[in-house]
Amino acid sequence: MSVHNDSHAMQPHGGTGHDHDANEQDVHDSLNHIVSPVVYITIAGILLVMTAVTAAVSFVDLGVFNAVVALFIACFKASLVVLFFMHVKYSSKLTKLTLFSGLFLFGVLIALTLSDYTTRAWGRW
Repeated sequence: MSVHNDSHAMQPHGGTGHDHDANEQDVHDSLNHIVSPVVYITIAGILLVMTAVTAAVSFVDLGVFNAVVALFIACFKASLVVLFFMHVKYSSKLTKLTLFSGLFLFGVLIALTLSDYTTRAWGRW
């Protein structure tokens, strides 16, 4: 008589070990995502290269576009940090919604600030 441990028979809902249906997302599924160290090293390398590009572009005279290029590179680097190092890429839709609603609100505040700044009567009082 052999002892056979059938772990799938002991688990509800098809043997997954989760207490929800197959079409429902587990809250902890996004917490258990394992990212390869190669991904982290690649992203760190890209961040270092983009830092060098930012430093190199600062020596090129682009006029008023120096700040634009530097801010574009900084936003690209920040998005890499948020997506990979903060694991937003692998997070739930609610986390992504929270992130983008915060960015949208930030954009609204910047737009309101710039509209106030550009419509002032500088030096006319």
